[in-house]
Amino acid sequence: MTIQQVQYENLLATCSDYAGAIALLRQYRPYLEVIPSMRRPKDSVVTIPLPVIKVHHAVEPTGHAGIHLTAGESVLLPCDVALLMCDPEWKIKTGVEIFVFIHRPHEDFSDLLMRWRQTQILLDRGYEWLLPARHQHLISDSANRIRPLFVVFPDSPERIAKGLKGAGLPAITYAADLPAETSETVSTQVLAEGELDVEAAEKFDLADLDNIGSGENPSE
Repeated sequence: MTIQQVQYENLLATCSDYAGAIALLRQYRPYLEVIPSMRRPKDSVVTIPLPVIKVHHAVEPTGHAGIHLTAGESVLLPCDVALLMCDPEWKIKTGVEIFVFIHRPHEDFSDLLMRWRQTQILLDRGYEWLLPARHQHLISDSANRIRPLFVVFPDSPERIAKGLKGAGLPAITYAADLPAETSETVSTQVLAEGELDVEAAEKFDLADLDNIGSGENPSE
């Protein structure tokens, strides 16, 4: 079986809201625990669906990527959603950015992986965000830590999950639509006792992310 366009669109729409994005991160705890404040999730996670950046340096067409951009040019990133972590008190980015790649209809493993490779090339040239109007107050410079998260469906070809695992890239299987709950309800669930150790989350050592998604080492 192949995934349907409606599956992709529903998940993209869900993750465009902070509550849906946090619900997704609950399936991958290392990323959930870098949210700056679980008590103020709305102010801690900025979601940017189909994000656009402005590159600081030119990108020349090399190899299979074939990307050509001049310095200062804007470009649509090939990821589906960017999640920017922000300090809710100071209203600044914390330096951790998560790029979500949702398996698209008719997309095979090489296509999905190529989107991450192209994202790496673009971000490596230095960039700043074209932020939504409500987040224009944030400093839009690039992050210190850039991490991917791949999302596949039960109907996705098995080779995609196998390939991502072999490449050492973090992936989750999205088994069903996230509940159609209000933001307040989802936020309450995230804070529910037993779901997450809030104190541990707020003390999470960002250095623990250094081996996640930064290098593709074979899985044990």
